[in-house]
Amino acid sequence: MPCLQVENLTKSFGDFELFSNISFGINRGQKVALIAKNGAGKTTLLKIISGQESSDSGKIVFRNDLKTAYLAQEPVFNEDHTILEAALSMDDELIGTILNYEKSLINDDKESISLFADKMDVLNAWEYEAKIKQILGKLKIYDLDKKIKELSGGQVKRIALAMSLIKEPDFLILDEPTNHLDLDMIEWLESYLNSLNISIFMVTHDRYFLDNVCDFIIELDNNTIYNYKGNYSYFLEKRQERLDMESSSIDKAKNLYSKELEWMRRQPKARTTKSKSRIDSFYDLQTIAGKEINNQKITINVSNAYLGKKIIEATYICKSFEGQKIIENFSYTFRRNEKIGIVGNNGTGKTTLINILSGNLRHDSGTLEIGQTVVFGYYKQEGIKLNEEIRVIDLIKDIAEYVDLGDGRKISASQFLELFLFSPEVQYKLVSKLSGGEKRRLYLLTILMKRPNFLILDEPTNDLDLLSLNVLEEFLKSYQGCLLVVSHDRFFMDKIVDHIFVFEGNAVMKDFPGNYSLYREYATKLAQAKKNDLAKKEKTITVVEKENNTIKKKLSYKEQKELETLEKELEALEKEKKVIEIGLSDNKLPHDEMISKANRFSEILGIIDSKTERWIELSEKNE
Repeated sequence: MPCLQVENLTKSFGDFELFSNISFGINRGQKVALIAKNGAGKTTLLKIISGQESSDSGKIVFRNDLKTAYLAQEPVFNEDHTILEAALSMDDELIGTILNYEKSLINDDKESISLFADKMDVLNAWEYEAKIKQILGKLKIYDLDKKIKELSGGQVKRIALAMSLIKEPDFLILDEPTNHLDLDMIEWLESYLNSLNISIFMVTHDRYFLDNVCDFIIELDNNTIYNYKGNYSYFLEKRQERLDMESSSIDKAKNLYSKELEWMRRQPKARTTKSKSRIDSFYDLQTIAGKEINNQKITINVSNAYLGKKIIEATYICKSFEGQKIIENFSYTFRRNEKIGIVGNNGTGKTTLINILSGNLRHDSGTLEIGQTVVFGYYKQEGIKLNEEIRVIDLIKDIAEYVDLGDGRKISASQFLELFLFSPEVQYKLVSKLSGGEKRRLYLLTILMKRPNFLILDEPTNDLDLLSLNVLEEFLKSYQGCLLVVSHDRFFMDKIVDHIFVFEGNAVMKDFPGNYSLYREYATKLAQAKKNDLAKKEKTITVVEKENNTIKKKLSYKEQKELETLEKELEALEKEKKVIEIGLSDNKLPHDEMISKANRFSEILGIIDSKTERWIELSEKNE
């Protein structure tokens, strides 16, 4: 049963046509990914379907009484509102009641607490409140009284995602939902979406996420819609089959067209004697033969500057901010052609390390030696700085008129742009007229033109189309310099990196010898082992409690009381430790409070160790 039907949709910007007369449908419970090249109109199509933008012609038909939610690629809120006030803007009585109750708790307004608690009873909202708190917690949204203007772009995106999920829609529209999520959040979101019996229409560059969530793919290519019932690998296989068949048909049509053209030219101008059906077939053939398969690929083949034996040698590097340790005793000698991934939650020190290594931030202690031949190229996730008021070709020519490909060949700036899928028409556009993905591709191009031999990429996959990503990966696999990559794209990391720097928080960083999937498998087994150890410990405690009467006989009255007190104290300390861990991992606390909590965390660990030893000593006495 269709939830959404798109019929003959057309959208243009001036003379530039994004798509024309496209039609498709999405059924109830279907989870669909939209794939298209950058600039083809993916985000615009989602905006039109969600009602944020109008089309030139065509129809959007939703099933009656269908509840929808839309996550924009760049959500916009009133910057003077708090997170809670932004959430209260949702027109839903149940959600409004829950959030007003939370607001009353924050303000300690006893009268409002009582009022909204009663209303929560009437609406049976307590279970739903727990679900909202779970969503907010999983996306690490805690300070509901914090103002939107105080948040980063990534935090704003997470708030918008949380609001989309909290609405419990029947039809969910998502534009790059994994951008700005850490790996734990992405894996939770996968599991959560799979648990919902709803329809989803999404644009995503994360191929593992796409495979794990979606069961259907719609491709928009050359103004035509193609449907694929399967995962991303199936899509790639069938897409290539389609292109091969189309190319073969066009080649055959061109050969036949040449023969038919000769026949047409041999005939006199008065064509009354000709077969009308053959003439009609000729013009049909002419249309097919004139088609072009737009299967142009990015071919990145740029030489990098010579890299000597000495690259970067870091010895006992330390960095703190207002007493809070971020990096402690980091030592590493970088080698030629090595490719390193960096993973870890936000605020654990990933960007700090990159900035120290690239010379953009001074370390507190330790030594950092950078080889004389090292040329850095730093692709930043935030703050792309491109002059948007000049043409694309002029931006590139300001860097270099010609580009060295490293094999004795040089090509012009215009030819280099074409390798990156910037057609001559697009090259003469203003940078401001490019799509988000096209701007990121152009930004990457400006970095590679400078021939870096130490390339640092911070979330390079965000906003790039999937077809471009495949070629970028092939280039990076053969890159002849050092590569340092921060990415939440698991597929990308698995394909590129040799080993991983894992940032665990509290200035702890480990070097794992393998790709992300191997690390995740290792981390899962380690977490399970710790869980099993904890279970054994709890079981031991239970056994001790069951044998309490026996223990009482073996322990003095004073020792028995001490044992009982220790059990209560350890339980309270573990709870306090968990609360502090959540606060520290989120990295939203003021610096003085962060320092205080970090100190208390260290203190608690010592106390727990000490009290646990005494508990074991008393428990095992006289056995």
